[in-house]
Amino acid sequence: MNEITKLIIDATTKIMKDICTKKLVNEAEQGLWASELWDILADSGMITVAIPEERGGNGGGYADAFNILRLAGKYAAPIPLAETFLGNWLLNQLGGEISDEPLTFAYPNKNQLFRFQKNGEGWVVSGKARAIPWARFAKTILIFGQTESEHVVALIKKEHGHIELGQNLAGEARDTITLDHTFIKDCQVIPIEFEHVSNQLWHSGALTRIVLMAGATERVLELTKTYTTERVQFGRPIHRFQAIQQQLAILAGEYAAAGIAADCAVDAFKPGFQSKDIAMAKIRINEAAGKAAAIAHQVHGAIGFTHEHILHQYTRRLWAWRDEYGTETEWGNQLAHQIVENGQAGLWSFLTDKKSIGRIIEKKESV
Repeated sequence: MNEITKLIIDATTKIMKDICTKKLVNEAEQGLWASELWDILADSGMITVAIPEERGGNGGGYADAFNILRLAGKYAAPIPLAETFLGNWLLNQLGGEISDEPLTFAYPNKNQLFRFQKNGEGWVVSGKARAIPWARFAKTILIFGQTESEHVVALIKKEHGHIELGQNLAGEARDTITLDHTFIKDCQVIPIEFEHVSNQLWHSGALTRIVLMAGATERVLELTKTYTTERVQFGRPIHRFQAIQQQLAILAGEYAAAGIAADCAVDAFKPGFQSKDIAMAKIRINEAAGKAAAIAHQVHGAIGFTHEHILHQYTRRLWAWRDEYGTETEWGNQLAHQIVENGQAGLWSFLTDKKSIGRIIEKKESV
């Protein structure tokens, strides 16, 4: 870890610890915007990491951004950090304007593309997109659509459409936006190569959920270890009982596996490149998320299910995030198809890939 990376991690950790409290997360689930958290991260330059300085960013690499995102998962930060990262990275590639204001996007699914019809110096746009993360709080929303001749992405303000509020299992905003013959200027519309952008956002979006879950799993382990140390039963802390020790060992193993999977996927990440490391990491961390949440609640007992206890803020996020950007089954099927298409030689190459094996060994040695 170099000095700059350590500085970013330490600064982000302090911000999250100081501001991202249980009360803040609860208020966000009730519909309040975490403005203080966002403003401090923006003032610290954390929002535009991995964007070149000449393009209005703060430089750094993608690994720095994913380190920040992992801490956001660890502290259940109720802000569209992942979506803003991905949106800005896409705009940077397309030559669009970069901003440190909250940004989100409607994933470019062919079943919910907006219709663009030319009208003078702009476009008349109609359509609906569902489950947009944090749309109600975003200053800018990226929507994807189709004209008569090409696919496009457009930058709109939330006031351009009607927003119907929604939530995922974790209480995070997942809203629906509807545009009904809304006029958008030419300067807000950028042509795209649809399949490339769609695949890029699918893989990079999955990686954001991977690192978020890695952070949340770490927090679940910390909470469980603390509880077993403080909870006394039959005259001694429950972590001294063999049954509890076994559960803690399994939980620690799942956390380690999740962390290694996330690290390997981040190391292999390149925008627009479909890395099998992301597929494998999403499969493995989805599995770890389910096991970690189950063990944590079993060990905590009834108190872990209460609203007053903080555990649910992380386990609900694990359950919600593992279903976003592909389940284990979806990624497993995709990985299997890739292997089968390449035949026997492809299978052997997949199993003996030196780069992937090297990354796994390196991460294991660092644990």
